[in-house]
Amino acid sequence: MSIKYLGLIIFFLLTACDKPLPPLAPPRPALVMVVGATAISNAMVLVGEVRPRYESSQSFRIDGKVIARNVDVGALVKKGQVIARLDATDAHLSASAASADVRAAVATYELTASEVERQRQLFAKKFISASALDIREAELKTANARLAQIKAQANVSANQTQYTNLTADRDGVVTMIRAEPGQVIKAGEAIAKIADTKEFEVLVAVPESRMAEVKLNAAAVVKMWAYQQKSYVGVVREVAPAADSATRTFNVRVSIKNADEAVRLGMTAGVKFNPLAPQPLAQSSDQKSELPETELLIPNSALTALNGKKMVWVIDANNKAQPREVVAGQFREDGVLVTSGLQAGERIAIAGVHTLIKDQTVKPIFEDKPILDAQP
Repeated sequence: MSIKYLGLIIFFLLTACDKPLPPLAPPRPALVMVVGATAISNAMVLVGEVRPRYESSQSFRIDGKVIARNVDVGALVKKGQVIARLDATDAHLSASAASADVRAAVATYELTASEVERQRQLFAKKFISASALDIREAELKTANARLAQIKAQANVSANQTQYTNLTADRDGVVTMIRAEPGQVIKAGEAIAKIADTKEFEVLVAVPESRMAEVKLNAAAVVKMWAYQQKSYVGVVREVAPAADSATRTFNVRVSIKNADEAVRLGMTAGVKFNPLAPQPLAQSSDQKSELPETELLIPNSALTALNGKKMVWVIDANNKAQPREVVAGQFREDGVLVTSGLQAGERIAIAGVHTLIKDQTVKPIFEDKPILDAQP
């Protein structure tokens, strides 16, 4: 066999043993965010519940048995509208008895007054002593006082006949009702609640470390979780003077000034405080600001540790992960402040950072914008 044919055989054997190269693995998806200035993109946003400005419990002023309920939960009522009624039989009997007592007291008073008049005539003719006349005068005063007392009791009984009707004390919507026909209730027992639909507000719980950002009468932006495309004007109406003993947060009520039919009680709403320009924290001349303008806020999940150093994973222009050492500042409820090592506009990974490796190609996926993320 010639050398030429031997070379061809070796070539074919070598090429037949070659295997096709495996396809390259697709880039790994990575949840990322764009680092922004704290003062612009990280105004405090809290989620709360829409509540009425005024809500009152409705209850009967007397004991009795419910015989009618005229409204259901969600019904719109007007001031003075009858919500429920009690059996008025006993109340009417008490009123009749009181009226009879008044007539008896009037007769007693008139008889006593006539007797006193006769005694005065006898005294003028010196037929009785002054002490005898004084006794009759005292009896007249007693009869007069007794008549006034019985009339007052009769008025109370007459009023109780009206208390058998429970009427709404304001215009609004019924948010709760617990009265059913046949039910025996006690005086003062709350059987319904009426919420005023003219004024709405959002109740939020503010962490104690963020209370410096909440000012009474300050402007805020409110968005409904169900209708995030529309913003509402909010004003901080009330700030609790003390923190809740269980949650250690302060209850803050934000009034919605331009609420429409889309705003309903119980809805979830987001409130952005100081949306236009955050209030600077009070500081002395020799004390550094708690939130310098160079600090950047990032999620806690974006920060990791490598060889005892604080690190974040920066996604470069080629979508490759690069570890970078940073200096972490204050830890807050909404993230951690980075004092150096990052610049606004850079992209960082915010999930699964402990699984990334240097120069790993990733597919950036930006996190969904949370409620109120857009600037007003």
